Amino acid sequence: MNQFSSLLAGTVFSAVLIAAPACAQTGNQPATGAEDVPAGQPAETRPPNAPDQRPAFSGQTRAPQPAQMPRIATEVVADDLPHLWAMEFLPDGRMLVTAKEGAMHIISEEGEAGAEIEGVPEVLSDGQGGLLDVALAPDYQSSGRIFFSFSEDREDGNGTSVASARLVPDDQGGGRLEDVSVIFRQMPSYDGNKHFGSRLVFGPNDELYVTVGERSDREPRVQAQDLSSGLGKVFRIDMNGKALPDNPFAGREGAQPEIWSLGHRNHQSATLDGQGRLWTVEHGPRGGDELNRPEAGKNYGWPEVTYGVEYSGSPVGDGVTENAETEQPVYYWDPVIAPSGMAYYGADAIPEWKGAFLVGGLVSQGIVVVHMDGDKVSHEERVPLEARIRDVKVDPDGAVYAVTEQRGGGGSTIVRLTKAS
Repeated sequence: MNQFSSLLAGTVFSAVLIAAPACAQTGNQPATGAEDVPAGQPAETRPPNAPDQRPAFSGQTRAPQPAQMPRIATEVVADDLPHLWAMEFLPDGRMLVTAKEGAMHIISEEGEAGAEIEGVPEVLSDGQGGLLDVALAPDYQSSGRIFFSFSEDREDGNGTSVASARLVPDDQGGGRLEDVSVIFRQMPSYDGNKHFGSRLVFGPNDELYVTVGERSDREPRVQAQDLSSGLGKVFRIDMNGKALPDNPFAGREGAQPEIWSLGHRNHQSATLDGQGRLWTVEHGPRGGDELNRPEAGKNYGWPEVTYGVEYSGSPVGDGVTENAETEQPVYYWDPVIAPSGMAYYGADAIPEWKGAFLVGGLVSQGIVVVHMDGDKVSHEERVPLEARIRDVKVDPDGAVYAVTEQRGGGGSTIVRLTKAS
């Protein structure tokens, strides 16, 4: 157990266990799973928003729950926090967090947020905007460099931007950012307040994947199919914000060279798997949240090909769910889980989850555990937390940390999940 985990275990604010489903093991340390749904049946029991749509292959949606689900204990390790958007572990075990309104904090071993870190640039926090994801540079131990994404107000609108800076903590639990530089801007700008994305993931060769949204409205969202536009894309850049020379559209006339993949709606979940490959979960409309493994140059369909329907209930476009020119999602949810935050579980502390993806659910209000068999989903498990989950991380000991949020600008907590003994 690392220093932070050990101290938190003795200084938690509260401790609870996941509520027991009717079919689960009895006792005071119950199994996870959807309430009143037997193992082997899909966790999702609500009717789909698009009942006439059919998956393209078996197991693409509503996978069964595993036969064996671990018993999970939860601890609130920090509360009374501002409305958080992301967290990242620092090498000493403390947590660096971003708050939607534009502040960064370091969370101490006692679960207290330090003073606001100085030097954070101004962010646009209207609607879905704000200070978004944060990631440590691969060489953070020597450089102290961090990267963060945020909604930037611009003369011709706004958009998602990525900045780098050197984090200099102080002795009072706060600190400052030095050498702040915006290294990348999603273009074009748009005067809206929705679908900024965004997650930042470093690949195995220090490449930085940047996920964004397509700005939601009908006029800009069609640009998710346009290589001259940065809306609805995954980007792949170096640590200076430049396109990698082997990117799929580098050198193509009229295309943005930073683009890795296209046809995405709104990405707020991304992580690497155990092989160092990028996986994402993006928000669908009413139905149609998608798990994908974005590959170089491939088109993931939005808004021309998608599962789910418009919020009005009408079809999206022509209601097409399959097209030979676009990729099928590895998995989709209808109704939605509203994904935000994602981690790959490669640890041994919860062996039942090894090799699974852990996805935060804003609407499903818990952790969605996506078990894999190769590159296909074999099972889906739900860990109910009765809170909107904004981010998910795994510490070096294999404990899972979930960042919660309240609607309407309320505060956040950080919850630690471990296997109950």
